[in-house]
Amino acid sequence: MSNIESTVKQHRLRAGLSQETLARELGVSRQTVVNIERGVSEPRVLLALALAAVLGATVQELFRKRPVP
Repeated sequence: MSNIESTVKQHRLRAGLSQETLARELGVSRQTVVNIERGVSEPRVLLALALAAVLGATVQELFRKRPVP
């Protein structure tokens, strides 16, 4: 599990995009989108910026650091 919380799924659904469509627009696999949404992997900076642009959000709205217990 990643140290980053993701709201990509909520933003994607609000934008009316499927995982496949989002992946195609970003030039990545659907599995990459799945892993980012589940918090299994953290996107690199350029992918995070691309996600924000496609979803009409800021990187800060899409990702935040998990609180340390």
